Amino acid sequence: MFSVAIIGPDGAGKTTIARRLEQNSDLPVTYLYMGINIESSNVALPTSRLIEWAKNKRRKKSRRAGSVRPAGTSLHHRSSDNHQPAGRLWACVRLLNRLAEEWYRQYLSWQHRRNGRIVIYDRHFKFDFENDDAAKHQERMRLTDRLHRWLLAHAYPAPELVIYLDAPAEVLFARKGEATIEYLEARRQAFLRQGKATPNFVIVDATQPLAEVYAQVAGHLTAFYRKRKNGRRD
Repeated sequence: MFSVAIIGPDGAGKTTIARRLEQNSDLPVTYLYMGINIESSNVALPTSRLIEWAKNKRRKKSRRAGSVRPAGTSLHHRSSDNHQPAGRLWACVRLLNRLAEEWYRQYLSWQHRRNGRIVIYDRHFKFDFENDDAAKHQERMRLTDRLHRWLLAHAYPAPELVIYLDAPAEVLFARKGEATIEYLEARRQAFLRQGKATPNFVIVDATQPLAEVYAQVAGHLTAFYRKRKNGRRD
């Protein structure tokens, strides 16, 4: 079988649509979260959950000290202690675990597909990080972050079908109230730019009623399934 990534900025409805496909599709569908939020992940390595616990502990400490990373910033992490031995060690640990986590989920995807399942990705690492706003500020990124981006771009498998849920930044902000309108619009434009170079990239208007969005996404999934089944690839 094949994989399908449901992508889009925060508030586009990715998880809602992906879960509904898992529950309602007539096709053999399996849901797999492919984002960095461990708390939202339906699968994760024990080390990832441990690092998430440590990160939350550090975040609480930063809040008590009055230092909190503002919303609408890079998915990659910048830190004032980048040049300290402890900071470099922590960055290396995070990178190694992040790579292990990403490839663990890819391995699960391959397993599901070998068992005749269509894997629905909620988000996708390649699109999240390749579109990261830190790309405009490479000099501010850690070496480990630049390496991570390069590996995703050149080594990590891409989904066979990508369905992008599109909506204006103002709509996205009104739905969740997270990040900023400027950040959400920058992410939106980055997705659209990458879509021009991505095979089988489909845009669905996410401002429509949920039932209509779902119907269109399900329609694209079914059409792609039939093409694959008939041995035709676009």
